[in-house]
Amino acid sequence: MRLEVGEIYEGKVTGITKFGAFVSFEEGQTGMVHISEIAPTFVNEIRDFVSEGQTVKVKVLNISEEGKISLSMKRALPPEEQHKPRRPGPGGRKPGPRPPRAPRPEPQPGPGRPGDFEWQGRRNDSGSLEDMISRFKQTSDEKMSDLKRGNESRRGYSRRGQKQ
Repeated sequence: MRLEVGEIYEGKVTGITKFGAFVSFEEGQTGMVHISEIAPTFVNEIRDFVSEGQTVKVKVLNISEEGKISLSMKRALPPEEQHKPRRPGPGGRKPGPRPPRAPRPEPQPGPGRPGDFEWQGRRNDSGSLEDMISRFKQTSDEKMSDLKRGNESRRGYSRRGQKQ
């Protein structure tokens, strides 16, 4: 029998590798079904779908000049079975439309974090530019000293700045 591209034939699985399955035909011809052509679903382990000695229907995809025969089991299935069902998403979510997302809460600044200084003065705050700069400098110095104390304790320094 002469194999023709696009035709469907029955063959026997003679070998299984991690990248595909080899199928032999009556005349001694052998072709390979790549792992991506085994089934219409994701195939991690070929042996979950076929076993050696099993008779399978395959479609001839290509015959190279060297005589290598490329086969497909999933394209030999009826058209309604050829489409790939969607795999469950993260967390085992079933296929289908996603539920609407809840709106995210507005970010709230944390207490004592850098950058929560009020850059624009309050409207009812009467004071000169020098007073505002002085308050900013004082607040900044306090925050810097707090940060330095926190870093020193993590590095193994005592409060006096001497290594322990």
